Amino acid sequence: MALPKIYVIFGVLIALIVMGGIGYLILQPPVPLVQNVGFSSDTLTPNADGESDIVVFSYSLARSATISLQFQNENGEIFIFRDKQRRVGGDYNVNFSGVVDGYIREGDLNFDALPFEATVERRLMPDGVYQWTFVAENESDGVKTFQGTLVIKDGDPELPLITAFEVSSELFTPNQDGIRDRIRVNVFLEKEADLAVYLEDANGARTYLPERLLGREPGEEGNHEYDYDGGVDDGFEPPEDGTYQLVAVAQDDEGQRVVATRTIEIEDGGLPQVEIYPQSVGATVCFGTLPWDDRYYTDADTIGEKISQPEGSCSSLSRLQIQQGDLLTFHLTVRNYGRTPIRTQGPFSGTVYEFEQLPNTLGYPQSDGAFRIGIYCDSAIIDHPWRWGLGTVDQLTEVYDPQLNDTFYYLEPGKSVVVWGAIRMTTIIPAQNPQDCSASLIHEGVSIDPFQLRIGVRSIEIIPTEMKINDQPESPPAPEPPFG
Repeated sequence: MALPKIYVIFGVLIALIVMGGIGYLILQPPVPLVQNVGFSSDTLTPNADGESDIVVFSYSLARSATISLQFQNENGEIFIFRDKQRRVGGDYNVNFSGVVDGYIREGDLNFDALPFEATVERRLMPDGVYQWTFVAENESDGVKTFQGTLVIKDGDPELPLITAFEVSSELFTPNQDGIRDRIRVNVFLEKEADLAVYLEDANGARTYLPERLLGREPGEEGNHEYDYDGGVDDGFEPPEDGTYQLVAVAQDDEGQRVVATRTIEIEDGGLPQVEIYPQSVGATVCFGTLPWDDRYYTDADTIGEKISQPEGSCSSLSRLQIQQGDLLTFHLTVRNYGRTPIRTQGPFSGTVYEFEQLPNTLGYPQSDGAFRIGIYCDSAIIDHPWRWGLGTVDQLTEVYDPQLNDTFYYLEPGKSVVVWGAIRMTTIIPAQNPQDCSASLIHEGVSIDPFQLRIGVRSIEIIPTEMKINDQPESPPAPEPPFG
């Protein structure tokens, strides 16, 4: 009885597959997992002189495997170059300079005694004769081991040690308030090497610090200084508040690498954003007058009475007249529209200046990083001689700094305050009467934003004491007509 045709065809296909497999095995036997293992030379002189500084380790994998390469010297010490790393099938050529995973030997610097964390990440193996062992393994092929000998001589084993790693403050507040606005980092390098210092956040993002070049070339043996303001001085937002690793990395020509780390905290970081804000009604800067009274007199030893906050709308006159010896008053609004607190300092609103007085006279010298309102008039002997803090003390956040033993005042984000004060106008310079007066928002020791400079310019005329406001001096007699 004949078999159905379908069974005949199926049997023929199976026979062809079996015969093909046998033929493939005869013509193409299984390839070993590892082939062509070894170094290009059995001698290495790692001293960065350009001769025999590198040897090439080669191997070929027929299939994916996990590989390791280690060295053992005559004393039995083990040095790891590759440790159970996954590789796909292919040909590999690896430059080897004698540098392996970091290790510590007897007689090395006592890293535990340093006031910062230090690690030898990569280090040159000492001179000597080594037996190298290469291991490749996978599930189907098992473990394959290869060994050989490598001689290392004339090496330069001196490490690029970092023996000083100092930071000006472990608390960093990059916001241009003049208090811990920048960090200064000092690194001492014991050997010429490539040196980099950076901040690293929890996600591994790095921000590199610029080195201050003070007569020493980058990477030169000795002291190196770094200075960082968080980018705020250039108008950039600083890194987010949080905990950061401050890292210094030194790597020499042989590839040896030493890493030092410290921890720093960033708090209250941000670009200061503050402005003179328009009044709801009237001029942005409202000037006025007030009679003088001796109770207002203030100096470093005398605390005079403050004037009350001016009320009512601003005068619409283009020129404001003031009796000589009386007070030129002003008031305006300042708004913090940013996300960082704004530092300010006194004298605070309501303070009255004599014409010749300065903030120093009242006990408030310039404080770099503080914001104050300054009034400028054409007859002033210096730029913005009269200055006031933003608002009043009860409107600000008071912060005591125990390290500096000082108290500071801040205008919080989103808040607005009124600033007011007065100047006693006692001096008349005929060539500058009338004169223009205006207000500016001053970031002391930093800058004055061009958009916050000379706001609310107003013409001010001082009327001498022997005259009254609106009085006009007598006109000189008209000249007689010429003869004839």
